Amino acid sequence: MTVEIERRFLLKNDSWRAKAGAPQTLRQGYLSVEKECTIRVRIIGNRAWLTLKGYISDVSRSEFEYEIPLAHAETMMATMCPFKLEKHRYEIEHEGFVFEIDEYFGDNAPLVVVELELPDENAPFAKPDWLGEEITSNGCYTNAYLSKHPYSKWEK
Repeated sequence: MTVEIERRFLLKNDSWRAKAGAPQTLRQGYLSVEKECTIRVRIIGNRAWLTLKGYISDVSRSEFEYEIPLAHAETMMATMCPFKLEKHRYEIEHEGFVFEIDEYFGDNAPLVVVELELPDENAPFAKPDWLGEEITSNGCYTNAYLSKHPYSKWEK
């Protein structure tokens, strides 16, 4: 079994932008958005993946990811995915770790979230000065939840 260990954060400010390169555009559609089982189709450029995730803890999930033909992903996205989102992803290396910064479009704008994959749940890492509040345990900030409950519709 493959396990994804990931922590999520908000940002303190926009100073990260000076360190970020060009973003990738990610389109994601969800066939299942349940906490116990999330099934996602992701398209980046002319490549696509089908990903299945199972809940282990707020930080760890089982993850099975398979590259699939782009035409299949486009068809699944159009006909089988009731929940979708789009975002730009920026990557910033900081002291041996890659921080992925997701800037959401559409109904999830202006939300920006940082994701950090770790080798284990308790791995120490240096926090950049732009890293804000940790939201790992708040399921409302997962992509699956945001696809079904867009950020712009939240009561602030």
